[in-house]
Amino acid sequence: MPPNRFSRQRFSVGVKDDDGAMFLTDRPVYGYRELPDNRQHPVVQGDTLYKLAGTYFQGMSRPAGYWWAIGDFQPAPIHDPTIRLPIGSIIVVPSLRTLQVEILNDRRRQTTS
Repeated sequence: MPPNRFSRQRFSVGVKDDDGAMFLTDRPVYGYRELPDNRQHPVVQGDTLYKLAGTYFQGMSRPAGYWWAIGDFQPAPIHDPTIRLPIGSIIVVPSLRTLQVEILNDRRRQTTS
């Protein structure tokens, strides 16, 4: 079964090893870009990547599920949504437009050769 359309793994490719076991390739990370519509969020007590995604990506279906887009977008990417974000640090949040038009763009999908 392929990853669903909300999954960060939708940008991976399934490959089989010599024994027939299926594995996902590493997915291409969008990465940080300095864009005029980026938001800077000062971390306060209780902030998590899930909570930030739910707040900044309202209007999307299952907005908290896009925590990985915020994690990937940091100058030093955050891969674990359960880590405690340092209070007072700045999290760069891509705009909803960047998420929809660039990060989730199907052209970013890998293809098998």
